[in-house]
Amino acid sequence: MDRTRLYRNGVLKAEGFPIDDVSDHIGDPSVVVWFDLCSPSPADLEKISEELGLHRLAVEDALHSDQRPKLDTYDSHLFITVYGAKLVGKRLELTEISIFVTKNALVTVRESPHFDIDAVIRRWDANAEMARYGVPYLLHGLLDYVVDGYFDVLQVIDDKVEALEDDLFEDNDADRLHIQRQTYEMRKSLVRFRRLAVPMREVVGSLLRRGVEMLDPALTPYYQDLYDHTLRAAEWTDSLRELVGNVREAHINQQGFRLNDIMKKITSWAAIIAVPTMITGFYGQNVPYPGFSQPLGFWTSTAAILVASSILYLIFKKKGWL
Repeated sequence: MDRTRLYRNGVLKAEGFPIDDVSDHIGDPSVVVWFDLCSPSPADLEKISEELGLHRLAVEDALHSDQRPKLDTYDSHLFITVYGAKLVGKRLELTEISIFVTKNALVTVRESPHFDIDAVIRRWDANAEMARYGVPYLLHGLLDYVVDGYFDVLQVIDDKVEALEDDLFEDNDADRLHIQRQTYEMRKSLVRFRRLAVPMREVVGSLLRRGVEMLDPALTPYYQDLYDHTLRAAEWTDSLRELVGNVREAHINQQGFRLNDIMKKITSWAAIIAVPTMITGFYGQNVPYPGFSQPLGFWTSTAAILVASSILYLIFKKKGWL
């Protein structure tokens, strides 16, 4: 469902009106318009492009998914691509958001409804008096919500890494498989996530550098705080990647230590088995022994071999060596 809002002199005057009515208001310098499109068709974006004078390259980028987070500057507007992120179970879910920023209009284009645009609206309404700063304030609220979502994802991953560290020294074969699978999945998610967090720092930094042109001095501290958050998200992502790598390396080293222990035990058993082998080999000479030349001697030695072999097999099986 498309969403629309109209502010006049910093006061919310209308919302939920048809997007076709935007052209009736966009010419008024006291008006700020926001509208949101979810999975729009090329025809929908073409119509918006004509209304706002958007560059065709920016419109093409909004229609094609998998864009890199970025900020492009055109004569009449800015074009920004960011990604909303959240963890759904073990899967990292990303939603691409294209943003057109003009002097008195903010247009958001979402590729799917998974991004909670209502939460952004609630954030705007929580500081309604700041709406007098126009489009830059609305843009800040949107980007701030996106970056806060990054921290939610990173906190969940951080908790999982701590849990893996606790499980690392548990003597459980199932835990060892769990650690191996989890470290692979988390490292893969962090690699994807880093592709969002680092470019986001560049996007906000570019907006700050344009502060003289588009930001009221009262908004500069807000964007500086947002930039600090993007730095923290990028640094946290890198530290978690390194930590997951350390857990994986420790797990591999731990497997090597266990293998050494197993080899020592097997060597010990081989030494124990070598003793009766030596004795039976010695007594295998053609000299009389108890049961010599009688069926009883053959069946006694055969039973001893079977019993001893079975006992060793059960011991090794229980310890997981076979």
